Amino acid sequence: MSLGDILETEIQGEVARIRAEGQARAEQIVAQAQERARTLIDSRQRALQADYAAGLTRARSAADLDANAQRLSAGDTLQVQAFQAAEQTLHEVTTVPEYTQILVRLIDEGLQALPNAEVVEAASAEHGAVHQALAQLGRTLQVRANEQVKTGVRLVGPGGKTSVQNTLLGRLQAGRADLSAQVSRLLAES
Repeated sequence: MSLGDILETEIQGEVARIRAEGQARAEQIVAQAQERARTLIDSRQRALQADYAAGLTRARSAADLDANAQRLSAGDTLQVQAFQAAEQTLHEVTTVPEYTQILVRLIDEGLQALPNAEVVEAASAEHGAVHQALAQLGRTLQVRANEQVKTGVRLVGPGGKTSVQNTLLGRLQAGRADLSAQVSRLLAES
């Protein structure tokens, strides 16, 4: 074998070795790049899943808040309607014959608080029932019109310095906080 053949064989061997090393290095670089890409993709997927879960939680919370707000609003509306209906019923009570008995009790309670009352104030439409109630109580007091006093009476003491108001609407307003709690509980149960 000649020197040229030996050199060519060595060169070809060296080229083959360099190619093999280059190929191995290229495969290693590709494998590392693929691993980095998989890691990056996995990381992005986990981040997206976490964002999705957080977004879903926020959406559920917002939906729950909205549902609760609507429930509260509906409850408030129903509560307002319930009190309006109660007030309407109390206004209607003044037209029934039994209203005289209610006034007897309201006037009697007022007289217990203000025994020296001289005047009974009531809405003009209720004067007939007020006179009947006073007759049943055996009391003679001046009856005076006061259109601000509906569904009951206002007793006025000597000289107008003291007074006691006792009306059905006033009692409804005084008990509104307790009644509101009961109405809310009833609405929640239905």
